[in-house]
Amino acid sequence: MARRPDEEYDYLFKVVLIGDSGVGKSNLLSRFTRNEFCLESKSTIGVEFATRTLQVEGRTVKAQIWDTAGQERYRAITSAYYRGALGALLVYDVTKPTTFENVSRWLKELRDHADANIVIMLIGNKTDLKHLRAVATEDAQSYAEREGLSFIETSALEATNVERAFQTILSEI
Repeated sequence: MARRPDEEYDYLFKVVLIGDSGVGKSNLLSRFTRNEFCLESKSTIGVEFATRTLQVEGRTVKAQIWDTAGQERYRAITSAYYRGALGALLVYDVTKPTTFENVSRWLKELRDHADANIVIMLIGNKTDLKHLRAVATEDAQSYAEREGLSFIETSALEATNVERAFQTILSEI
């Protein structure tokens, strides 16, 4: 069966979203793929994924974004989902320092299980909660530079930099 014209693409890129539970991975996914935000977002169980086809540097890219559960009890199943991933968005919550402190653990897991050439972007999410900020942009920026990661801050709620984050990682791939 032939593919419909709207399904044609030059590249299929698998990108995984990782980070602690509650940092906003699912809302980044829904904002990017459906332009939606859900205030009553529930914890992801296991893994979900969504796709979006877009233009990146003149090419049609089908982005397959995998949203992994951040909870410890699902850690065992996620290592299989790193397989074939060309990019990873490592997300923390700018209002919760522990989620930033755990970034190094997520990065180690990623480097242990994913392809050595995977493109990784560090994302500080929930910038709309300015009055609650607890992780300085400079701290995350210098961490990203030390680890060779690209870095951006986003707000899935306000749709700030969400498109830019995905466009950037897809063009780096």
